[in-house]
Amino acid sequence: MSSVVRPGVPPVGESIVDAAALRLAEAALTVRPCAPLRDLIDPGDVHTAYRIQQRFNAFRVGAGAEVVGRKIGATSAAVQQQLGVDQPDFGVLFFDMAFGHGDAIPMERLLQPRVEAEIAFFLADDLADGPLDDAQCRRAVGAAAAAVEIVDSRIIDWDVSIADTVADNASSGVFVLGEERVTLDGLEPAAVTMSMEIDGEPVSAGTGAACLGDPLHALSWLARQARAFGDPLRAGQVILSGALGPMRPVHAGAVVDVRIPGLGRVSASFV
Repeated sequence: MSSVVRPGVPPVGESIVDAAALRLAEAALTVRPCAPLRDLIDPGDVHTAYRIQQRFNAFRVGAGAEVVGRKIGATSAAVQQQLGVDQPDFGVLFFDMAFGHGDAIPMERLLQPRVEAEIAFFLADDLADGPLDDAQCRRAVGAAAAAVEIVDSRIIDWDVSIADTVADNASSGVFVLGEERVTLDGLEPAAVTMSMEIDGEPVSAGTGAACLGDPLHALSWLARQARAFGDPLRAGQVILSGALGPMRPVHAGAVVDVRIPGLGRVSASFV
Protein backbone atom coordinates (compact mmCIF):
# COMPACT_ATOMS: atom_id res chain seq x y z
CA MET A 1 0.00 0.00 0.00
CA SER A 2 1.49 3.32 -1.01
CA SER A 3 1.18 6.52 1.00
CA VAL A 4 -0.82 9.54 -0.07
CA VAL A 5 1.43 12.60 0.11
CA ARG A 6 0.06 15.85 1.55
CA PRO A 7 1.55 18.75 -0.44
CA GLY A 8 3.47 21.24 1.67
CA VAL A 9 3.36 19.18 4.86
CA PRO A 10 6.70 17.71 5.97
CA PRO A 11 6.34 14.00 6.65
CA VAL A 12 6.80 12.56 10.11
CA GLY A 13 10.05 10.61 10.30
CA GLU A 14 10.21 6.86 9.88
CA SER A 15 11.61 6.40 13.39
CA ILE A 16 8.43 7.88 14.87
CA VAL A 17 6.23 5.74 12.62
CA ASP A 18 8.20 2.67 13.71
CA ALA A 19 7.94 3.59 17.40
CA ALA A 20 4.18 4.04 17.18
CA ALA A 21 3.66 0.77 15.28
CA LEU A 22 5.84 -1.11 17.77
CA ARG A 23 3.84 0.32 20.68
CA LEU A 24 0.61 -0.99 19.14
CA ALA A 25 2.18 -4.33 18.21
CA GLU A 26 3.42 -4.87 21.78
CA ALA A 27 -0.04 -4.08 23.15
CA ALA A 28 -1.57 -6.59 20.74
CA LEU A 29 1.00 -9.27 21.55
CA THR A 30 0.79 -8.89 25.32
CA VAL A 31 -2.97 -8.18 25.31
CA ARG A 32 -2.29 -5.13 27.47
CA PRO A 33 -3.44 -1.68 26.36
CA CYS A 34 -0.87 1.01 25.68
CA ALA A 35 -0.78 4.79 25.98
CA PRO A 36 -2.29 6.91 23.19
CA LEU A 37 0.01 8.02 20.39
CA ARG A 38 -0.35 11.75 21.03
CA ASP A 39 3.18 11.95 22.41
CA LEU A 40 4.41 10.80 18.98
CA ILE A 41 2.03 12.32 16.44
CA ASP A 42 -0.62 15.02 16.33
CA PRO A 43 -4.07 13.63 17.26
CA GLY A 44 -5.46 14.87 13.94
CA ASP A 45 -2.63 13.61 11.71
CA VAL A 46 -4.57 11.01 9.74
CA HIS A 47 -1.93 10.80 7.02
CA THR A 48 0.76 9.64 9.43
CA ALA A 49 -1.74 7.42 11.22
CA TYR A 50 -2.31 5.41 8.03
CA ARG A 51 1.45 5.05 7.65
CA ILE A 52 1.55 3.65 11.18
CA GLN A 53 -1.36 1.33 10.37
CA GLN A 54 0.53 -0.01 7.36
CA ARG A 55 3.60 -0.69 9.52
CA PHE A 56 1.49 -2.23 12.32
CA ASN A 57 -0.30 -4.54 9.88
CA ALA A 58 2.97 -5.43 8.18
CA PHE A 59 4.03 -7.21 11.38
CA ARG A 60 1.02 -9.52 11.03
CA VAL A 61 1.53 -10.09 7.32
CA GLY A 62 5.19 -10.86 7.97
CA ALA A 63 4.12 -13.49 10.49
CA GLY A 64 1.94 -15.16 7.86
CA ALA A 65 -1.47 -13.56 8.43
CA GLU A 66 -3.71 -13.58 5.35
CA VAL A 67 -5.63 -10.46 4.35
CA VAL A 68 -9.27 -11.32 3.56
CA GLY A 69 -10.87 -7.90 3.30
CA ARG A 70 -11.35 -4.45 4.77
CA LYS A 71 -13.51 -2.75 7.35
CA ILE A 72 -14.96 0.73 7.39
CA GLY A 73 -15.08 2.37 10.79
CA ALA A 74 -16.88 5.31 12.39
CA THR A 75 -19.56 5.44 9.70
CA SER A 76 -22.51 6.28 11.96
CA ALA A 77 -23.01 9.53 13.83
CA ALA A 78 -23.67 7.53 17.00
CA VAL A 79 -20.30 5.76 16.84
CA GLN A 80 -18.46 8.94 15.87
CA GLN A 81 -19.93 10.58 18.98
CA GLN A 82 -19.00 7.57 21.13
CA LEU A 83 -15.39 7.69 19.87
CA GLY A 84 -15.07 11.47 19.74
CA VAL A 85 -14.15 11.51 16.03
CA ASP A 86 -15.70 13.30 13.08
CA GLN A 87 -14.84 11.16 10.04
CA PRO A 88 -14.83 7.54 8.90
CA ASP A 89 -11.71 5.42 8.63
CA PHE A 90 -10.74 1.99 7.36
CA GLY A 91 -8.67 -0.99 8.35
CA VAL A 92 -7.65 -4.48 7.23
CA LEU A 93 -9.40 -7.78 7.98
CA PHE A 94 -7.26 -10.88 8.49
CA PHE A 95 -8.29 -14.53 8.21
CA ASP A 96 -7.74 -15.21 11.91
CA MET A 97 -10.21 -12.45 12.82
CA ALA A 98 -13.17 -14.26 11.22
CA PHE A 99 -15.82 -16.20 13.14
CA GLY A 100 -19.10 -17.76 12.07
CA HIS A 101 -22.66 -17.59 13.35
CA GLY A 102 -22.96 -19.21 16.78
CA ASP A 103 -19.21 -19.36 17.42
CA ALA A 104 -17.67 -18.78 20.84
CA ILE A 105 -15.14 -15.95 20.86
CA PRO A 106 -12.32 -16.24 23.40
CA MET A 107 -12.08 -13.09 25.52
CA GLU A 108 -8.40 -13.82 26.12
CA ARG A 109 -7.53 -12.46 22.70
CA LEU A 110 -9.42 -9.19 23.26
CA LEU A 111 -8.56 -6.16 25.39
CA GLN A 112 -11.64 -3.93 25.78
CA PRO A 113 -14.16 -5.16 23.22
CA ARG A 114 -17.31 -3.48 21.99
CA VAL A 115 -19.83 -4.91 19.55
CA GLU A 116 -21.66 -3.31 16.65
CA ALA A 117 -24.02 -4.59 13.96
CA GLU A 118 -23.01 -4.20 10.33
CA ILE A 119 -23.52 -5.48 6.79
CA ALA A 120 -20.86 -7.68 5.24
CA PHE A 121 -20.41 -7.28 1.49
CA PHE A 122 -18.77 -10.11 -0.46
CA LEU A 123 -17.14 -8.74 -3.60
CA ALA A 124 -17.58 -10.63 -6.87
CA ASP A 125 -15.64 -8.05 -8.91
CA ASP A 126 -12.63 -5.82 -8.36
CA LEU A 127 -13.22 -2.19 -7.44
CA ALA A 128 -10.07 -0.78 -8.96
CA ASP A 129 -11.10 1.22 -12.04
CA GLY A 130 -13.93 3.49 -13.08
CA PRO A 131 -15.89 6.01 -11.01
CA LEU A 132 -16.25 3.66 -8.02
CA ASP A 133 -19.63 5.21 -7.34
CA ASP A 134 -22.55 3.60 -5.51
CA ALA A 135 -23.92 2.01 -8.68
CA GLN A 136 -20.60 0.39 -9.60
CA CYS A 137 -20.17 -0.85 -6.03
CA ARG A 138 -23.65 -2.41 -6.05
CA ARG A 139 -22.79 -4.31 -9.23
CA ALA A 140 -19.53 -5.54 -7.70
CA VAL A 141 -21.24 -7.06 -4.65
CA GLY A 142 -21.95 -10.74 -5.14
CA ALA A 143 -23.77 -11.18 -1.84
CA ALA A 144 -24.34 -9.59 1.54
CA ALA A 145 -24.90 -10.90 5.06
CA ALA A 146 -25.60 -9.73 8.56
CA ALA A 147 -22.43 -9.28 10.58
CA VAL A 148 -21.17 -8.37 14.02
CA GLU A 149 -17.90 -6.55 14.35
CA ILE A 150 -16.16 -6.77 17.68
CA VAL A 151 -14.15 -3.58 17.72
CA ASP A 152 -11.25 -3.40 20.13
CA SER A 153 -8.63 -0.84 21.05
CA ARG A 154 -5.01 -1.29 21.89
CA ILE A 155 -5.23 2.23 23.42
CA ILE A 156 -5.96 2.21 27.15
CA ASP A 157 -9.53 3.10 28.17
CA TRP A 158 -10.46 3.82 24.53
CA ASP A 159 -8.78 7.22 25.00
CA VAL A 160 -8.55 7.69 21.25
CA SER A 161 -8.27 10.48 18.73
CA ILE A 162 -8.90 9.89 15.03
CA ALA A 163 -5.14 9.30 14.61
CA ASP A 164 -5.12 6.66 17.35
CA THR A 165 -7.99 4.64 15.92
CA VAL A 166 -6.66 4.86 12.34
CA ALA A 167 -3.17 3.76 13.40
CA ASP A 168 -4.67 0.90 15.44
CA ASN A 169 -6.05 -0.73 12.27
CA ALA A 170 -9.29 1.22 12.72
CA SER A 171 -9.74 -0.35 16.18
CA SER A 172 -10.24 -3.80 14.67
CA GLY A 173 -10.82 -6.84 16.84
CA VAL A 174 -12.66 -9.76 15.28
CA PHE A 175 -15.85 -10.20 13.28
CA VAL A 176 -18.72 -12.67 12.94
CA LEU A 177 -20.52 -13.44 9.69
CA GLY A 178 -24.10 -14.65 9.45
CA GLU A 179 -24.82 -17.84 7.53
CA GLU A 180 -27.40 -16.39 5.12
CA ARG A 181 -26.09 -14.88 1.88
CA VAL A 182 -28.37 -12.46 0.02
CA THR A 183 -27.88 -10.75 -3.32
CA LEU A 184 -28.66 -7.06 -3.62
CA ASP A 185 -31.37 -7.73 -6.20
CA GLY A 186 -34.37 -6.06 -4.66
CA LEU A 187 -32.53 -5.18 -1.44
CA GLU A 188 -31.73 -1.59 -0.56
CA PRO A 189 -29.01 -1.58 2.13
CA ALA A 190 -29.96 1.95 3.18
CA ALA A 191 -33.49 0.80 4.02
CA VAL A 192 -32.66 -2.16 6.28
CA THR A 193 -33.33 -2.05 10.00
CA MET A 194 -31.16 -3.56 12.71
CA SER A 195 -31.71 -4.70 16.28
CA MET A 196 -29.03 -6.00 18.62
CA GLU A 197 -29.45 -7.78 21.93
CA ILE A 198 -26.93 -8.76 24.59
CA ASP A 199 -28.11 -11.55 26.89
CA GLY A 200 -31.64 -11.08 25.59
CA GLU A 201 -31.80 -7.36 26.36
CA PRO A 202 -32.13 -4.79 23.54
CA VAL A 203 -29.00 -2.64 23.49
CA SER A 204 -28.80 -1.09 20.03
CA ALA A 205 -31.03 -0.34 17.07
CA GLY A 206 -30.49 1.43 13.79
CA THR A 207 -30.87 1.49 10.04
CA GLY A 208 -28.76 1.21 6.95
CA ALA A 209 -29.19 4.93 6.43
CA ALA A 210 -27.20 5.53 9.64
CA CYS A 211 -24.11 4.23 7.83
CA LEU A 212 -22.94 7.32 5.91
CA GLY A 213 -26.46 7.63 4.53
CA ASP A 214 -26.21 4.29 2.71
CA PRO A 215 -23.86 1.31 3.26
CA LEU A 216 -23.19 1.34 -0.48
CA HIS A 217 -21.99 4.93 -0.14
CA ALA A 218 -19.66 3.73 2.61
CA LEU A 219 -18.38 1.00 0.28
CA SER A 220 -17.86 3.58 -2.46
CA TRP A 221 -15.91 5.79 -0.05
CA LEU A 222 -13.71 2.85 0.92
CA ALA A 223 -13.15 1.82 -2.71
CA ARG A 224 -11.88 5.29 -3.58
CA GLN A 225 -9.68 5.46 -0.48
CA ALA A 226 -8.21 2.01 -1.13
CA ARG A 227 -7.41 2.91 -4.74
CA ALA A 228 -5.80 6.18 -3.65
CA PHE A 229 -3.59 4.21 -1.25
CA GLY A 230 -2.52 1.90 -4.08
CA ASP A 231 -4.27 -1.22 -2.78
CA PRO A 232 -7.72 -1.41 -4.39
CA LEU A 233 -10.51 -3.72 -3.29
CA ARG A 234 -10.49 -7.11 -5.01
CA ALA A 235 -12.98 -9.83 -5.88
CA GLY A 236 -13.22 -12.40 -3.11
CA GLN A 237 -12.73 -9.91 -0.31
CA VAL A 238 -15.25 -9.31 2.46
CA ILE A 239 -16.01 -5.70 3.37
CA LEU A 240 -17.61 -4.66 6.64
CA SER A 241 -19.84 -1.64 6.07
CA GLY A 242 -19.46 0.08 9.41
CA ALA A 243 -22.02 0.29 12.19
CA LEU A 244 -25.75 0.65 11.63
CA GLY A 245 -26.21 1.87 15.19
CA PRO A 246 -24.42 2.49 18.50
CA MET A 247 -21.71 0.09 19.66
CA ARG A 248 -21.91 -1.53 23.09
CA PRO A 249 -19.33 -3.06 25.47
CA VAL A 250 -19.36 -6.83 25.87
CA HIS A 251 -18.26 -9.06 28.74
CA ALA A 252 -17.21 -12.65 29.27
CA GLY A 253 -20.24 -14.93 29.26
CA ALA A 254 -22.31 -12.61 27.09
CA VAL A 255 -24.34 -13.69 24.08
CA VAL A 256 -24.82 -11.14 21.30
CA ASP A 257 -27.66 -11.52 18.81
CA VAL A 258 -28.21 -9.29 15.78
CA ARG A 259 -31.19 -9.35 13.42
CA ILE A 260 -31.35 -7.49 10.12
CA PRO A 261 -34.59 -8.36 8.28
CA GLY A 262 -33.77 -9.22 4.68
CA LEU A 263 -30.22 -10.24 5.60
CA GLY A 264 -30.86 -12.64 8.45
CA ARG A 265 -29.48 -13.16 11.92
CA VAL A 266 -26.01 -13.50 13.40
CA SER A 267 -25.01 -14.34 16.96
CA ALA A 268 -21.94 -15.15 19.00
CA SER A 269 -20.98 -15.85 22.59
CA PHE A 270 -17.96 -14.65 24.53
CA VAL A 271 -16.01 -17.10 26.69
